[in-house]
Amino acid sequence: MHAAGVNGLGVIFDMDGVLVLTEKAHWLAWREAANRRGVDLKYETFLSCFGRVNVDCIRIMFGETVPAEEGLRIADDKEAAFRTIIAGNVPLAPGTRELLAALRAGGARVAVGSSAPRENVDLVLDAGGIREYFSEVVDGGQVKRGKPEPDVFLRAGELLRIEPRRCAVVEDAPAGIKAARAAGMTAIGVAATHAAEQLMGAGAHVVVPALVDVTPELLAHRTG
Repeated sequence: MHAAGVNGLGVIFDMDGVLVLTEKAHWLAWREAANRRGVDLKYETFLSCFGRVNVDCIRIMFGETVPAEEGLRIADDKEAAFRTIIAGNVPLAPGTRELLAALRAGGARVAVGSSAPRENVDLVLDAGGIREYFSEVVDGGQVKRGKPEPDVFLRAGELLRIEPRRCAVVEDAPAGIKAARAAGMTAIGVAATHAAEQLMGAGAHVVVPALVDVTPELLAHRTG
């Protein structure tokens, strides 16, 4: 994989559904948390929460009236179950290491911009063996507002010290695409968990079928 034209670019990756194919693991973990509380969680509802921080997911899945303390317990239960599911085998998306290595070789600065809690991000980066490729890491606990607000990506760009117009965001969820556009960054959609039409409708500049289709050339062409 060539790395032409990416020197000086910022590339910010969402984690779930982009770097790791964790849709099934998240579904199983959320369903377990819901079943314990007698909530009949629909798959479509779960999918609508992809890319969002837990406090927003719980409001959508469990209702607006869930007390804050119970919301924290639900989130803790769900995330513990999720980490147990993937701990022995982090499901990196095909092409992840090759793309990250090419970006580093080409002089791009690379960050994670995820809605996930830090424990999940650390597990994926460390057990998945990809932490070395990232200059900065921003998780859902470091920002006040989750996607579709732009906070996570703006913070990542600040840490990378690269202005938004020189940053590309690689995302799989409409909420993340909207956040990237709101941040003034190039939005690259990966149709792993949502249809290409949904990502384009959210404002993606371009959509590819899978992470393996994201190349340094594509990022360089679309950014800046």
